[in-house]
Amino acid sequence: MIIGIDLGTTNSLAACFKDGNVEIIPNRLGKKLTPSIVSIDEDGTVYVGETAKERAMLHPLESARVFKRSMGTNKEFQLGNQTFTAEELSSLVLRSLKEDAEAYLNEEVTEAIISVPAYFNDLQRKTTKQAGELAGLKVSRIINEPTAAALAYGMHQQAKDSRYLVFDLGGGTFDVSILELYGSIMEVHAIAGDNFIGGEDFTALLCSMFFEHTQIAPESLDLRTLHEVIKTAEACKCAFSDQHEITMSCTIHNQTYKMNLTLEEYEDACAPLLEKLRRPIERSLKDAHLGLSDIDQIVLVGGATRLPIVQRFVERLFNRTPEKLVDPDYAVVLGAAIQCGMKERQKEIQEIILTDVCPYTLGTEVVVNNGFFEERGHYLPIIERNTVIPVSRTQTVYTAYDNQTQVNIKVLQGESRMAHHNLYLGEVEVPVPAGPKGKEAISITYTYDINSLLEVEVFVHSTGVRKIIMIQNEITRISDEEAKERMKKLQYLKQNPRFDEVNRLQILRGERLYEEIPEMRNEIDNAMMNFEQALLKQDRLKIEQSRKQLTKLLDKIEFHLNQDHQL
Repeated sequence: MIIGIDLGTTNSLAACFKDGNVEIIPNRLGKKLTPSIVSIDEDGTVYVGETAKERAMLHPLESARVFKRSMGTNKEFQLGNQTFTAEELSSLVLRSLKEDAEAYLNEEVTEAIISVPAYFNDLQRKTTKQAGELAGLKVSRIINEPTAAALAYGMHQQAKDSRYLVFDLGGGTFDVSILELYGSIMEVHAIAGDNFIGGEDFTALLCSMFFEHTQIAPESLDLRTLHEVIKTAEACKCAFSDQHEITMSCTIHNQTYKMNLTLEEYEDACAPLLEKLRRPIERSLKDAHLGLSDIDQIVLVGGATRLPIVQRFVERLFNRTPEKLVDPDYAVVLGAAIQCGMKERQKEIQEIILTDVCPYTLGTEVVVNNGFFEERGHYLPIIERNTVIPVSRTQTVYTAYDNQTQVNIKVLQGESRMAHHNLYLGEVEVPVPAGPKGKEAISITYTYDINSLLEVEVFVHSTGVRKIIMIQNEITRISDEEAKERMKKLQYLKQNPRFDEVNRLQILRGERLYEEIPEMRNEIDNAMMNFEQALLKQDRLKIEQSRKQLTKLLDKIEFHLNQDHQL
């Protein structure tokens, strides 16, 4: 069975194409969204999703979130006495989604199509694929999130030719893609974005405003208190969806601090963030050689597009109302599942050719004459960004020094004029006959395919020497033995049992609310003791009855707590 996965910064989810329809797969708690959070307890048991989110409130030092932003880097996350890369943490989320899918579908899931931000570079895409493999999945394709969203909106079934701009603002990343549908071909014309802006930043801004208003130094707070402020800010941000004014209230060091804020005041404060969203839109239109009036439809994707200030920003910019026919939280995974149906050649899906573009320029380092001397370290583009892929391009370079016997071709990705500011992907070295500079010609051919695989061919004209390599960055290059060891490490982490998860979640909620609301401690304590006694007796009916009573109490308490934060 093959499933589509939206591996998000804030939430992740899975879907499949079954019996002619797309079906979102609920997780073990019956919810569609699984928070992209991992937590590990003192016994080494791993929690993923909602339980990890609850546990992170109590044990922030043993939990990790927003690690998608660190994909493709060497950053390590310390959870208790264990360290993980973003790739390994992502694999734990993916493994949880895989297990939930197998339980729901009642069959083994071996393959997946995983979505990534369109603006992910080559290294980030490769580590996403490796995360899937560490989770026990064959990743048959990496699909760009906006392209998946376009499929979810049924653009592949439209009768007339149209141009679409997909505005995809998630929890941690932003993409804008311009697509055109003509006949049975959906072609991506241009993509742009920012991998370091999303809904989390709008929450962080609200926290900063609160700290400035109350004159509290955030560095003076412990992690648990800081997480409480962030949680309250998130609730207040969401409250702006149906309220014009909010009151953010937090109790810190036994003192209650409040901040009143109108939607207009918040929008003014968000101006720098909104400006960061404007630049990729302008860049994508420029790369596609289009104006605002050339776009037929604007599509909003990603949970952060629910924010009124984001919707108003898009409406003012384009002078029209964007499409919101598909729930922005689900658009990407629905499209990934449709892609699964296309791969399996399901008869219910109209056959369509999907083209994509190269998100970043690919090139190499060269020596240039600056008018005074030969200067090293300049960037020579070979495949320009937003070139339709698959593509092959060739550039010819010449020896830069007298009696040069080796030519080193560095393979780079990025947009900077100077080579060292771009992402290093690998290198190829070829011998050349010694002679005067400029005598030996060397052809460099880059071939980039739909799965972001880059083949580099270097050909020395005078000798016929030819070298061909598939680029795999040194940071992610691991041997088969190392891969097996990493899989073994992750597989032997103790996973929180599926059937215990719903019970454990309520216990964690109870523990958190017990600490947060002293005046309700007796009531919470009694309800939790009753539930724990039912668990000890292992009577499933009594467990369910007791859990419902505890959940009802905690829901009531949490509702009033949120009202206090938001009103």
